[in-house]
Amino acid sequence: MSPARNEKDIPVTSDWGAALTPRLAQFAAVARHEHVTRAANELGVPQSTLSRAITRLESDLGVALFARRGRTVSLTPAGRTFLASAERALAAVEQAAESVRADADPAKGKVAFGFLHTLGWETVPVLIRAFRADHPRVRFALVQNYGEAMLERLRAGELDLCLTSPVPDAPDLVGRRLDEQRLRLVVPDDHPLAARRRVRLAEAADEHFVTLERGYGMRRILESLCAEAGFSPRIAFEGEEAETIRGLVAAGLGVALLPPPTVPRPGVRELTVTAPRAVREIGVAWLAGRPDTPPVAAFKSFLLSRRGRLLAG
Repeated sequence: MSPARNEKDIPVTSDWGAALTPRLAQFAAVARHEHVTRAANELGVPQSTLSRAITRLESDLGVALFARRGRTVSLTPAGRTFLASAERALAAVEQAAESVRADADPAKGKVAFGFLHTLGWETVPVLIRAFRADHPRVRFALVQNYGEAMLERLRAGELDLCLTSPVPDAPDLVGRRLDEQRLRLVVPDDHPLAARRRVRLAEAADEHFVTLERGYGMRRILESLCAEAGFSPRIAFEGEEAETIRGLVAAGLGVALLPPPTVPRPGVRELTVTAPRAVREIGVAWLAGRPDTPPVAAFKSFLLSRRGRLLAG
């Protein structure tokens, strides 16, 4: 057995996991075989190296894990307690390794993909269906959110790629423009402008606007286009979802600047804005310097190949 140690001799560490993890497999092998030489053969290390590693482990813990009888060993009560936790820890590491290996598998790995709410009804399902025609077993973790929130999740490593607007311009991110989407002035169907097909944005200078909250790309685009048209929009209501905004417009609570709907909404008219040029750019973004797994690289290449026809289906 290992010699007893005074409490003051026991090493003090704030990270036992880092100190002990490399030796858990060695300990578990000796416990399984109850024989140092056979365990050393299984691990492919010299018997003397394994013996020293076990002695050092016991010394660091300050407890005897094995009772020694010649070449054989048996677990002490402390050793049995430690083994149960060691096996759970090793199993968790093995499971984690298998999980990340599976996510990186070229044929059936996973892509964490974020996109704007307004792209979720039609654009994203069509994209994924087209991609899976050649990669049928690739899995997706899908996240719908507004632009700033998705960029933060990119930075946190929670997303691999995201479709967003405007295309980000930041040193830690890479953004590529893929397409543009014309925006429309949405008015109630009994509004004085409702009989028109086209309108200059300046004609809505005296209107109350219903718009998305700050942090949404469409909010920044609205404010920028209104400034270009010579006025600052008067915000009557703010929301988090484009179709809710349309509902508020239909109720006569204001007008809105929005991308076209997937399905026509009753109660509103969608007017083409002739000046200034009212569009939003849609792009793909990812974290600069982050290596791609094979499935992420394949989907990124696919998205880039859709430049100019992302929204065409």
